[in-house]
Amino acid sequence: MDSLEDTFRTLSIARRLQPDDPSYILDLALPRRPGSSTSTPGSDLLAACCSTHTVRLHSRETLRMCGEYQGHTGAVFGVRFSSSSCDLIYTGSADGTLRCWDIRRPGSAAAQVFRSDPEHAYCSFDVSCNDRLLCAGTEQVGEDSFLVFWDARMVGDGGNKTETKQDRLLGVFSESHSDDITTVCFHPSRADRLASGATDGLVNVFDLSLGEEDDALVTTCNCESSAGSLCWSGTDLDRLLCLSHDEGLHLWDLSRLDSDDPLTLLGSLDARTLVSLPEGASLDYFVGGTWLEDEGHLIIVGGSHEGELHLLECCGSGLKLMTSLKGGHSATVRCFQWDPVSGALLTGAEDGELLQWKAGAEEISVGKKGSFKSISSMQLKTKAHRKHVTKRDQTLTA
Repeated sequence: MDSLEDTFRTLSIARRLQPDDPSYILDLALPRRPGSSTSTPGSDLLAACCSTHTVRLHSRETLRMCGEYQGHTGAVFGVRFSSSSCDLIYTGSADGTLRCWDIRRPGSAAAQVFRSDPEHAYCSFDVSCNDRLLCAGTEQVGEDSFLVFWDARMVGDGGNKTETKQDRLLGVFSESHSDDITTVCFHPSRADRLASGATDGLVNVFDLSLGEEDDALVTTCNCESSAGSLCWSGTDLDRLLCLSHDEGLHLWDLSRLDSDDPLTLLGSLDARTLVSLPEGASLDYFVGGTWLEDEGHLIIVGGSHEGELHLLECCGSGLKLMTSLKGGHSATVRCFQWDPVSGALLTGAEDGELLQWKAGAEEISVGKKGSFKSISSMQLKTKAHRKHVTKRDQTLTA
């Protein structure tokens, strides 16, 4: 195939992992190439966090499960591989902990546990590209919400509950957001650059090398809704994509910070209206975005509540449909990863299935089909941190 679009147009299911138990797949992660948003060929692993509060390891080629880790007592909303070691993965949970797991010790407790104030319930996290910093965003506590920072290089016993929080905490930012911080995203190659988004509609960009919160805040952008996900993009990784929980889209060019040019390259309160779909197709939500460094494309994945997927290219002029994928999932897709090493799209959904899509592939099923009854499309759309929807509904009906 000569182009990414040609590859996408011929994607079909190569492998399907069918669950023995009906647990949602909430997030996927591949090992990362240091200083890059692209995955590394140095590991054959794929990590998935599930609604059963567990983290599973799969072969990224065959999808077969090769490990499972338990320890969280609340919803696990995210998983990341260490950039410096494919043997370490990080997870974030609403139970008020981030955990680091050593995959060379299957079935064991977490190698490190990161905590802050007992009142903090996390709903987002990320790890810096040099593995030195961990950052978590909290739900609103009273009138405040917090960005919490730890030194990820500190090593401790995962079972040591007597260790004081000061042994790990580096600091807390408390003035930049006023509601649940639903997404935090470190820059892929600049370890001190961090973006955060919240249900207050603000997206903040920090340069952590500048010190305290007021000094570190570089700029604040308004997505005019609740921020759902962030993605660094562009040839120099100086563009920031924000997708909101109600399907809004904003693309900002942060290279213009020192000029009089507007930061916004593309903005829409409902970006579904920017997409021309074939008759009969529906676009109910966006899963997220990813920057494909080798190909130089910003890709957004969207879908329908029945499981159909749409791969879209995002540029300054709008969204272009590259292809639609049918016959895969039967419920809302919650996460995806593009694997440039094998040229595969990996997707996880609320039907509990993990799918691998490749150009010109023929399907191979892995595992057994578990009994699973879908809930209503409205329930499928609702995510654990989306209490802002209720707030908005209350406002509209007041």
